[in-house]
Parts: sequence; structure tokens; C-alpha cells
Amino acid sequence: MARANALRYYILTRLMLAPLMLWTITTVVFLLMRATPGDPVDALLGPRAPEEAKVALRGQLGLDAPLIVQYVRYLGQLLSFDLGTSLASQGQTVWQIIGRHFPATVELTVGGMLVAAGVGLTVGAIAASRPNSALDAGGRLFGIITYAVPMYWFGMLLQLLFAVRLGWFPIGTRFPLRVTPPVGPTGLYLVDSLLTGRLDLLATTLYHLALPSLTLGILISGVFERIVRVNLKQTLRADYVEAARARGVPEVRIVLAHALKNALIPVVTVLGLTFASLLGGAVLTEVTFSWPGLANRLYEAISQRDYPVVQGLMVFFGVIVATISIAIDILNAYIDPRIRY
Repeated sequence: MARANALRYYILTRLMLAPLMLWTITTVVFLLMRATPGDPVDALLGPRAPEEAKVALRGQLGLDAPLIVQYVRYLGQLLSFDLGTSLASQGQTVWQIIGRHFPATVELTVGGMLVAAGVGLTVGAIAASRPNSALDAGGRLFGIITYAVPMYWFGMLLQLLFAVRLGWFPIGTRFPLRVTPPVGPTGLYLVDSLLTGRLDLLATTLYHLALPSLTLGILISGVFERIVRVNLKQTLRADYVEAARARGVPEVRIVLAHALKNALIPVVTVLGLTFASLLGGAVLTEVTFSWPGLANRLYEAISQRDYPVVQGLMVFFGVIVATISIAIDILNAYIDPRIRY
């Protein structure tokens, strides 16, 4: 009962702190966008546009008001769940941008996480089961390299090899331009292909998703490899593992059925937080592969000094990170009864 009350108190505290975190993110982004060089009016009209046109557009967009007035107006919009309207794409709201581009980011993130989890857990388990061997050293080297390699360099290298030289994969698109993509309620091509029963479109979607997901997944897999290897090594030295070995239980069964299950507890936290960060932080992957996701759209908005889009997307990503973080804490509390709050 005491643990349940402590968990409820912890969750309530986190929920109360979430708005404060979002307000901090909003304020920092608001100030940084206006402190960086560049004028959104110049980005829209060009630096050589008549000064009268610039003044008129600045007044129309509300950019001629004092900074504190702009800030209060934006906070009022957020309280009414209005993330704003794009300056560069006139008439397009931030919610419409999210609805159009977020499904592509979700598909890329899920594909990358599946690759990362599969590769990282496999390499980490193999390395931990053979301590102080060549496999263990190879696992450590794999984790270091995948963590240190720049994403944009690795992405361009894979595109050059597998797309340009070998011609195995397409680049620069989520779906062929001359083929109608699957239409459905989710915007996720994989899901909508299944809902409409179009397995041909499903295969095409997977074909275009393969190389970006492989690139993102391999570079993230090193994080999971290190966590699994370290925790599995500690678990394999536990008393119940030694008891299982004394009973003659095969080593493979000990690793897969007993030790690995307990070693994966900290992986749940990293898995959830990594997934949340990728939803808003896979900018380099999307830009490198010209992937039409929300992170790529955020990059374009920053380049165009599109204040409402940048601020709205950062708030949206902040909500995702906060929500997943709280969900992971609750899940960990149920998975591992040793956790205390």
C-alpha cells in the first residue's frame, strides 16, 4: 500500500511538473528564435522587397508588436490549443503540418527502433555471454563505432553504396511519385496498406522505408548493445544463474530464459526515451534522406524563420517526450518491484 501511494504521488508530481516543462520549452524557443539573426519578413519577401511591403507584412503578422505582447499572445494561443499558423505556408496551421508530416516520422522511428532493438539486443547478448573473448571485444567496438559515427556521413555512405552504386534501394522519397500512395484514416502507409488490403503498396512502402530505417537503427543499436551487455554480465554472475548451471541447465537457456529477462529491465527505460527523442530529433536522418517527416519540416521552418511552426512543433515534441517519460516510469514500477519512489 505504501509503495502504491508513493507511486501515485510521484505520478501526480510529474503530471504537475509537465506544464512547467512545456512552458520552459516554449519560452526558450520563443526567445531563441527572435534572438537569432534573420527576419521572417525578409525570408518571405526577399531582402530586396520594398520597405513599405515589409512594414505592411510585419504588421499583418503581428511582428511589429513589442516582444512581451507577442509572447502573451502566443501563450494565449497555446492555452486554447492553437499552435499557430505558418508564416511561410500562408493559411496552413501547425496542426495541419503535424497531420501531414508526423505519420512519416512515426514510420521511420518505428522502423529504426525495430532495427536498433534487434541488432543491439543480439550483439549485446552475444558479447555478454562470452566475457573477455573476441566476441566481447567486438561488441564493445561495435557500440563505440555506432555511437561515434556521424549520422549524415553514414547515411550518405549507405545511399552511395546501396542506392547509387548497387541500385538496391531508392532515395529521396517516401513513395514513388508516379504511384498513388495508400489512402486511409491514419496517414501511415504501412497501416493504411493493410487496412485496404493492398499488399503491393505495403511492399512498396517497406522498400522505400528500408534504407533510412537501417541507417537510423544501426546507429542507435550501439546504445542498446552497451546497456544489454553490461546488465547481462552482472545478471550472469547472480546466484540463481550459478544455481541453474549447477543443475546442468544449458547455457543458451540460462541466457535467454533467465538472465536476459532481468537484464532487459533498464532497456525498457532507454527504449521508451529513445523512441520519444527520435520522434522529434531524427532531423539529420530525415534531411539526409529527404524524408518528408516532421523533423525535416522543423528544419525547414528554422531555416525560414517560421516562428509559429518552430514553436508549435517544439511544444508538440515536448508533450510527446513528457508523456512517454511518465508512461515508462509507470511501466518500470510494475515490471521491477524493487523500484522505490
